[in-house]
Amino acid sequence: MPLATLIHRSSLPCPEVTPDQAAELLSVHYGLVGSLKELGSQQDRNFLLDTNEGRRFVLKICRGDYATAELAAQHATLRHLGAHPDLRVPGVVPAVSGDDILSVEVGGNAVHVRLLEFIDGQSLANVQHLSRDVVTRLAELCAKVDVALADFDHPGLERILQWDPRHASALIKHLLPVIENADEQACIANATDQAHARLLPLIAALPVQAIHLDITEYNVVWERDAHHMWQLQGLIDFGDVVRTWRIADLSVTCAALLHHAEGDPLYILPAIQAYHQINPLQIEELKALWPLIVNRSAVLVLSSEQHGSVEPDNAYIQANLDSEWNIFDVATSVPMALMEAAILDAVGLLETTNESKGETPFSPLLPSLAGQPFKTVDLGVLSAHFEAGNWEQSGIDETLLKEAAHEHGLAASRYGEFRLSRTLLDSAHEPDTFALHVELLIPHGTAVHAPFHGTLRHTADGALMLAGAHSNLRLWGVRSDFDSGVEFGASDVIGQGGGSLIVQLCSERNVSPPLFCTPSRAAAWRTLCPSPSGLLGFDCDAPLPSDAAELLARRDASFARSQKHYYQAPPQIERGWRNHLIDMQGRSYLDMLNNVAVLGHGHPRMVQVAARQWSLLNTNSRFHYASIAEFSERLLKLAPQGMDRVFLVNSGTEANDLAIRLAWAYSGGRDVLSVLEAYHGWSVATDAISTSIADNPQALSTRPDWVHPVVAPNTYRGEARGADSTPFYLKSVDAHLARLARQGRQVAGFICEPVYGNAGGISLPPGYLSEVYQKVRAQGGVCIADEIQVGYGRLGHYFWGFEEQGVVPDIITMAKGMGNGHPLGAVITRREIAEALEAEGYFFSSAGGSPVSCHIGLAVLDVMEDEQLWENAQVVGGYFKERLLALIDQHPLVGAAHGSGFYLGLELVRNRQTLEPATEETTYLCDRLRELGIFMQPTGDYLNILKIKPPMVTTRRSVDFFVDCVSKVLTELEG
Repeated sequence: MPLATLIHRSSLPCPEVTPDQAAELLSVHYGLVGSLKELGSQQDRNFLLDTNEGRRFVLKICRGDYATAELAAQHATLRHLGAHPDLRVPGVVPAVSGDDILSVEVGGNAVHVRLLEFIDGQSLANVQHLSRDVVTRLAELCAKVDVALADFDHPGLERILQWDPRHASALIKHLLPVIENADEQACIANATDQAHARLLPLIAALPVQAIHLDITEYNVVWERDAHHMWQLQGLIDFGDVVRTWRIADLSVTCAALLHHAEGDPLYILPAIQAYHQINPLQIEELKALWPLIVNRSAVLVLSSEQHGSVEPDNAYIQANLDSEWNIFDVATSVPMALMEAAILDAVGLLETTNESKGETPFSPLLPSLAGQPFKTVDLGVLSAHFEAGNWEQSGIDETLLKEAAHEHGLAASRYGEFRLSRTLLDSAHEPDTFALHVELLIPHGTAVHAPFHGTLRHTADGALMLAGAHSNLRLWGVRSDFDSGVEFGASDVIGQGGGSLIVQLCSERNVSPPLFCTPSRAAAWRTLCPSPSGLLGFDCDAPLPSDAAELLARRDASFARSQKHYYQAPPQIERGWRNHLIDMQGRSYLDMLNNVAVLGHGHPRMVQVAARQWSLLNTNSRFHYASIAEFSERLLKLAPQGMDRVFLVNSGTEANDLAIRLAWAYSGGRDVLSVLEAYHGWSVATDAISTSIADNPQALSTRPDWVHPVVAPNTYRGEARGADSTPFYLKSVDAHLARLARQGRQVAGFICEPVYGNAGGISLPPGYLSEVYQKVRAQGGVCIADEIQVGYGRLGHYFWGFEEQGVVPDIITMAKGMGNGHPLGAVITRREIAEALEAEGYFFSSAGGSPVSCHIGLAVLDVMEDEQLWENAQVVGGYFKERLLALIDQHPLVGAAHGSGFYLGLELVRNRQTLEPATEETTYLCDRLRELGIFMQPTGDYLNILKIKPPMVTTRRSVDFFVDCVSKVLTELEG
């Protein structure tokens, strides 16, 4: 069929068939009746049939112009794929006559009629964000279909099809006049001309086979499971099946994914990786992929514009136009050479194909400075020049370069460095931190020479560009008296520089690279923009940062693996500032889970105090020095009246372990009451009283007989709920105490977080601790308040959690934020309890209460007071709670917002009546938040709670960023 005829046929409107006519066809030819619903289509008339017996079918009616051989090829393809158990496609339903293709007349017009099984589910066409999992599964489906069709053939596949990329150039030229806007028309023509030029030398090597050619979010059917996760149901619409280049199938899938890419073309790289792992692609196919995607996007736009002009009232076509223009805009937003490099890098083939282009050695750019040493300035993430957030100052990099030049004469930045100054705080966007240039500080009047033969150009952004046969050189900061178009030989003087000189090489003639790019694009861009060290005459390259995956493998090979890390593939974090953590590529992550760093990361006061005391003395606490008394006195001022003794240890585990020993020694008993679902530490004793199955799956089955867990007083999802549930939960305490009394066993004590930390900061029911403390003390036990997570000002309105319950414990344990990350914990109690331990021997902790620890502990309290962090927890924490509470009305998955200050919990449930925990959804939420630049982890026995405990320097801006991102992801889950 000639292409002109094809184009004419492809522009024909859908056949005119009414629902009544469709119902008659079904009744007469298939013996089926039921309700009909018209389905959208570009050229077929499709109806969904729901029979009275609950079966569902799709009636497909196309114009009689279509060859039956093509329709027969579709049916043969369906039967071939239907024989593969891991591929689900619609079955072909024969008519009463036994035929599966009927050629009939409807309303005087010839049509072809077919009936297919219906696959229940929905398309993801209108879902804005597709997760990486969905993207990879879509590509895996494409790969599996192509593998299954590799040995399939049918005469009807040999056809000229509008969507066959082999005809894209001719089709585009024919349809281009349908675009009335001259700029849009020129943009399409320019992009597709470039695509054709890159594709042409690859065509002969591209494998050919039968392919679906439309495996997109429109034609892959999905269904949400009970966990709000998308499950693939099957593949439909085989109207474009054809024999053509194999790589065309993946190009169609990837082009469709660009609609969901939020402007980032590299979004498709996981799809390419997933396809390649199942159905390995040749180098030529990988190089052809992006040009095919560009052409596909142009054909989509032109086809819809043409059909829209023929059928202006076709809502299906009009609805797709914006989407297809979006696909084209994303496909043309980056140079083709960059995407080729990114695709090859994604499958691990970039280095093997990145061959030299035969470049001759460069002549020196600055021969008058040859041999003079340049001071290269470290501007990277770990640079010693950066401290106390000074990298946030405008122009800091240039300032540091000028200081180096003033001191050393000549200075230079480093190529390929991830610049810390370019990080973005509270941003979901990846920052462009990777330097694709070098900046030099040189004397005024320095002659700048051409490093190769080329033509001079003055660019719109103020650069001087030397365009050579293989490379382009861009220079900023050069004064030249020559006009554009002048040719220079290697070593000719092209101008003079002085002060700042920016140098950038590029191997692509028609590409204008940025000075900085994002880390995800760094490997591809550095292929196009190599280091200028060869023309500068010195090593100006920054060392490559360690590979995070390789480092993780080393950790797993040497570090005991029971010591888990966050995330399956975590970024490498080596720097922090205030309430953000920074990876080695300069991306900042909002830290919403670090209750250790109360003052924030990198606090200069901590640096100063620790360094000063280390320079003086650090030893164990049995020596006599002032700071141990000063810190102990400071802690007692924070404690309730009557508490007069302090123990200093290294951690919360040690503090709770010591508290148990004190209870044993003072009471003379061993039996301890703890609360279910709580976590208190990892030592033998603290693990024994911890019953959180999220931390230890065997927690409930491995308790020693001296531990007696009482029912968790969870007022949200416990056995009794609400503020009046106190009597119910006291019954469990009474039962344990009564049983111990009957057995003649002495109660040692009761340990409980005054605010239920592991459940996300839920307040205990009113009066609960008052009643429990009274009952335990009546039997000779002591009451321990575990304030390790919730205390020390974090709650905002209360410095200690037990203040909310209006009680005073006998023993307070604390750690976490006491040292802002330095190992420091404490136990505060009364003298008689502390001295009861002396009967068992003396106690000391080698590093607990060391001079460094004490000075750091004092400094933390000073900074909390000076910077009003407790007040910040009240004010910003209160705003935080309000914003979390508002999510309940916005999102069905949010069951409750717990806590106060900077100890908050957001609990996700699938049903607000049954409180079924949304465990999988919470995992997805946390992983997705990491993609958006936020560290968050699930907690609770069902891992369905966000335990939000950020540094106490957290700002309203960070709160808004966090809550807005949580809302965005919940919308994705619920949509």
